[in-house]
Amino acid sequence: MRITNRLGFLLLGIWLILTGLAAFGVALPAIVGSVLALVAGILILLER
Repeated sequence: MRITNRLGFLLLGIWLILTGLAAFGVALPAIVGSVLALVAGILILLER
């Protein structure tokens, strides 16, 4: 695996954890979650 592939999955994992925490009432600015999801998705798709 290359570093970008692992980075994409790492960002995806962080995004999923933060989304899960938001369900419990932990405040997460919408822009942070959106940018994190977008970057993770792009990195994962670039590596296929």
